Amino acid sequence: MHKIKQSEIEFFKSALAKDSDVYPTSAILQWLKQKNEETKTRIEQIPLDKMRMWHFDEVTGNLVHDSGRFFSIEGIRIETNWGKVASWEQPIINQPEIGFLGIICKKINNVLHFLMQAKIEPGNLNMVQLSPTLQATKSNYTRVHKGKVPAFLEYFNGEKPAKILLDQLQSEQGARFLRKRNRNIIIKIPEDENINIPENFIWVTLGQIKELMRYDNVVNMDSRTVISGISFGSYNEQTLEYFLALGNLSICNEHCLYSTLSFDNYLNDFDQIISWITNLKSRYDMKVTPVPLKLVKEWVYDGMSIRHNNNQFFSVIGVNVDIENREVISWDQPMIKPAQEGIVAFIVKPINGLYHFLVQAKLEAGNFDIIELAPTVQCLTGNYRTGFQEYSVPFINEVLTASDNKIWYSAYQSEEGGRFYKEQNKNMIIEAGENFPLEVPENYCWMTLNQLFVLIRFNNYLNIAARSLISAVSF
Repeated sequence: MHKIKQSEIEFFKSALAKDSDVYPTSAILQWLKQKNEETKTRIEQIPLDKMRMWHFDEVTGNLVHDSGRFFSIEGIRIETNWGKVASWEQPIINQPEIGFLGIICKKINNVLHFLMQAKIEPGNLNMVQLSPTLQATKSNYTRVHKGKVPAFLEYFNGEKPAKILLDQLQSEQGARFLRKRNRNIIIKIPEDENINIPENFIWVTLGQIKELMRYDNVVNMDSRTVISGISFGSYNEQTLEYFLALGNLSICNEHCLYSTLSFDNYLNDFDQIISWITNLKSRYDMKVTPVPLKLVKEWVYDGMSIRHNNNQFFSVIGVNVDIENREVISWDQPMIKPAQEGIVAFIVKPINGLYHFLVQAKLEAGNFDIIELAPTVQCLTGNYRTGFQEYSVPFINEVLTASDNKIWYSAYQSEEGGRFYKEQNKNMIIEAGENFPLEVPENYCWMTLNQLFVLIRFNNYLNIAARSLISAVSF
């Protein structure tokens, strides 16, 4: 058996704890609702050229902050031999800073609890969502905005000692961000360390977070990407049988448990998976060239927003924001507004007695290294609905026509509300029918959850849509 870390055991025990005496799961939704009602907010769309502290660059037309920091909206041209479209141009967010997405945890009543906050972002559908302890860009935590220092920053920048349980650089949305990454970090403080907890923060178990992900748009994208990196270890069959005896697991949860924890019975070993990824990266090219935003083909500025001339994909809008309880309570900024809601889904199938997830290698304009691993179906910027300027999406029919008894998980989840305006995507995990083929196209591969959790430990393998879905897996 592989050596199991103490932190993996503690994470697993917390994932099994779907309730807590510290704050019952049944009360958390009401707590979030109360925070929503208590906090005054106003978000209003305004013309891009009317935004305070933002301007169009005279030479390029790029949309930039007066400080030269935060982020900018620029243009790029993509040329590739991947897929059916050889080249295109588009606006993209350029935010080269690496921000913090950090969670403090500590043992309470012998179970690991996570310190989460009720945080409002201007693009959130329901305003308040459950967010990490610290969620800050470098421009924010270095106070370019002249606002307050984010709470608990001292635990993540080294000023206060803490034990690091997880520390990863992970990518953001590759179709909208240019090579953007954040530092996903979980730290542990001693049980006897008492810290002052502001009223908009709450201690919850990992199991409670996963339970809340069954509801639409409650747990934000940043929380989901951080907890997706948590490893629960790799175990043999005998140990797994012992785990199953610990609790009353549903069939779905039992299958997820085995796929997450078993290092046996895989269809493709790790060397085969790495070779598959390497082969695709070697055969396919992606050239990214900067283009002045004002010259991006097929995109227009209509005085209010920057949009595709067919109103497809997304648009760039400006918003004026007033939110209480923030480091800065009033500001303007550009945001990305989707043309329609999207859908992301993993198809799963039992192979060698163990459930495997069908993983897609996907090229996106902002990827660091050509491709990242995505869910079986990922439709975020194009329309998957028949008759609505749709494009061909492999396996979309299996997702859209799945019967209820084959759907393991289904909920709407938001994109990151600091950059994306009221964007939600249907997240699903679906068991394939008996006739679903084992043979799949060259850019697809069957993997166990255990193999996916190993890959998450390394930079730029799994994209944010895949990590978001994986974070919903519960036992």
